[in-house]
Amino acid sequence: MGDNGRTDEMPGARSNAPLQKAELGSQKPMGDRAKNRARYNDVQSAARFPIKLPVAVRSQTGARSTETENISANGVMFQVDSDMPVGSMVDFTISLPADVVGSSADVQLDCRGRVVRSFEDGGRRGVGVVIDEYHFERR
Repeated sequence: MGDNGRTDEMPGARSNAPLQKAELGSQKPMGDRAKNRARYNDVQSAARFPIKLPVAVRSQTGARSTETENISANGVMFQVDSDMPVGSMVDFTISLPADVVGSSADVQLDCRGRVVRSFEDGGRRGVGVVIDEYHFERR
């Protein structure tokens, strides 16, 4: 920790350091709803950018193509035609056009995440997914 009380950890990052005895006694057990809400608030803390990009989504409910509604450092929001339950795992690939990323070829952002928000919006399902893993791949 520096002189100003800040750490070099990313916002929302969880430390692996063991809890001190005083910390253990002060913690209260959280129910599943409270845990999900806290995790969702962590995801929402990053700035969102209203970027529409093609995305191929694969989940236990099937494969589909759609486009992003918004993207943040932590996750992505998109709309789908079928329900994707909160907590379900999702694999998705976002296509980044070459001219947007300053490359000679399109770039794929392959991601794995989980649904943290699912809601009805104008006859379609809005889905918020936190990104747990990702890697870039040039085509």
